[in-house]
Amino acid sequence: MYRAVILFFLLISFTGLSQEMNEKSFDFWVGEWDLSWTNAKGTTIKGNNSIVKILDGKVIQENFTDPSTGFKGTSISVFNPQTKQWHQAWADSQGGYIDLIGAMDGEKRIFKTKPVQQGDKKVVRRMVFKDISENGFTWDWESTTDGGENWKLLWRIEYSKKAH
Repeated sequence: MYRAVILFFLLISFTGLSQEMNEKSFDFWVGEWDLSWTNAKGTTIKGNNSIVKILDGKVIQENFTDPSTGFKGTSISVFNPQTKQWHQAWADSQGGYIDLIGAMDGEKRIFKTKPVQQGDKKVVRRMVFKDISENGFTWDWESTTDGGENWKLLWRIEYSKKAH
């Protein structure tokens, strides 16, 4: 009985640890990706995203391109071992800049903004990586104005690993 109780608590401890953010939480993202999404006019758009580890493998760098519009973006993502949080800084060819903090929700990986006051509402935006497999995943850009009770989908991109 004693062994069963110890085994039970060890199992719970290891299960809990697997749900915490760590330096490998976004390793699935590293690679060369073909992207597909539907724009506001209903047209399917194809793009590319190149994700590499830099600076001795401690930083993830993203290079996003939308050939249909010439839009380009880049991000730097890094894990802080002291706070056990991921941080991402995004900048793009339109002068946009977004600062995000990483989180996990089950199997989903999330980067979320701090609340920003827009008129009479506080807006939070987040990117959600979900349905993650070796060959692809879904990326959603969402926003909320009610503290996260309801999220509105703004943009969905399907990622497919490029064939070598």
